[in-house]
Amino acid sequence: MRARTRRPGPDDAGGHRKPASEPAGTAAGEPGGTAAGEPAGTAAGEPADTAPSEPGGTAADKPLGGRGANSYLEMLRLPGALAFSASGFLARMPMSMFSLGTVLLIAAVTGRYGLAGLVAAVGSVGYALGAPQFARLSEKFGQRSVLRPQVAVFAAATVAFMTLAEIRAPLAAIIVFGALAGGTMPSVGSMVRARWSVLLAGTGRLHTAFSLESVADEIIFVVGPALVTLLATAVYPAAGLGAAMAMCVTGTLLFAAQRRTQPPLRSHPVPRGRTVPHGRVLRRARAPLTARDGRIPPTPKPRRSGIWTAVPGLVTLVPVYWFLGAMFATIDLSTVAFAAEHGHIAVAGLVLGTYAFGSAVGGLWYGTRHWRAPLERRFAMTLGCTVAGVATFWLMPGLMALFAVIIVAGLSISPTLIAGYGLIERQAPPERRTEGMTWLSSAISVGVATGSPLAGHLIDTYGARWGYLLAAVCGFAAALTGLAGLGRLRRPGGPADSDRVASGTGRAVAGRALG
Repeated sequence: MRARTRRPGPDDAGGHRKPASEPAGTAAGEPGGTAAGEPAGTAAGEPADTAPSEPGGTAADKPLGGRGANSYLEMLRLPGALAFSASGFLARMPMSMFSLGTVLLIAAVTGRYGLAGLVAAVGSVGYALGAPQFARLSEKFGQRSVLRPQVAVFAAATVAFMTLAEIRAPLAAIIVFGALAGGTMPSVGSMVRARWSVLLAGTGRLHTAFSLESVADEIIFVVGPALVTLLATAVYPAAGLGAAMAMCVTGTLLFAAQRRTQPPLRSHPVPRGRTVPHGRVLRRARAPLTARDGRIPPTPKPRRSGIWTAVPGLVTLVPVYWFLGAMFATIDLSTVAFAAEHGHIAVAGLVLGTYAFGSAVGGLWYGTRHWRAPLERRFAMTLGCTVAGVATFWLMPGLMALFAVIIVAGLSISPTLIAGYGLIERQAPPERRTEGMTWLSSAISVGVATGSPLAGHLIDTYGARWGYLLAAVCGFAAALTGLAGLGRLRRPGGPADSDRVASGTGRAVAGRALG
């Protein structure tokens, strides 16, 4: 269970105001939707998202206004949306298959589950360290330019890793290539969400898109483990890992081929008044200063602030997602042990699939709602519901009771993750959005890598119920961390700014699609 840009509309920021009814640029010759001298469609100096000359931009006649399933269908009908969403779904199938495939392969050739868990954990840590760096490069050079060489290295490293494992090479070599394969695995989920952030800017439907992708993640975690287990046990030990690699390479290349929906490059902030490509004007110009000898001094290169300074919410959300990753890993192991203790280990996958199914249902419902509560409050509430559900697992007398409780407890998982990605989306400057959301995925990955061995030792010593207690402790730690850092999750500028909807998000922007 696992594991998301412009300022969002009323559904994303929790605002109470509706978008302006006039197209941008209709108020007394000023840029549409300016507020207190700010640029069009911004609340804190962000680039205007109403530029008609942006690649693929369209001025739709009406906003996205569908309800229920229609809202999802409307989004997928936008030019290019279905193509990048579907290819992104295929590209990130390995996130539920690679670690488990590694465990099954190493355990099959060595017979040592402890060693298998160590190699899988090294791959997860490699992914956690590498994904943010590739995300930063993709924002500087473009997703296509980074993904193609990255997935080529990933494929080569995975083939080498499987070969070394099969021939029982020295452990050091296996670990090195396992870490390299994990570190170069594309983090396509964050890039898909970055495309949605540009595509739906100003529509107020961004949380619906994030809900769709969260549901896709849950489907991946229902199908992936069953598929990799079947291939590794019934076909060949390395077959599951090979299938995960093949799907990642195919999906990533198809995703990278969708050039028309690729977010525009924003390598660094633009000085005041200077017009950037695609017709975006960020701030008012200042005349260059002239030295006494008449020469214009060189303009210093803008300094790029650190991601933790640019996105203060990461200080809160990264540890929260780390605790959630540890909680999810502990639940997985505890459920397998709980089913084994009751003599029905084959049912463990079905129980975990039910957990993911509940999360998918919750995500679908969440995405069709129009929310008025502030986004940070929604995050805190859904996080609390998630932890409250997990806290009951250790009390369950048997599998039937666990079935009934776990599907209800899963309903709030996707809304929690959706709100977390939404908080980063609204705080991060345009050139740091993919990197910011990737840090959340990395935090969950590190949580899984650190939680699994601790949970395994506890379960081996005391039993599955103690594993569920550890999951509850991790959940409470996540909730307390989120509440303690709630102030950092509010939009920069204070509470009054957090409910604000840019007034430049009228009909000219509401249905804009990058084709």
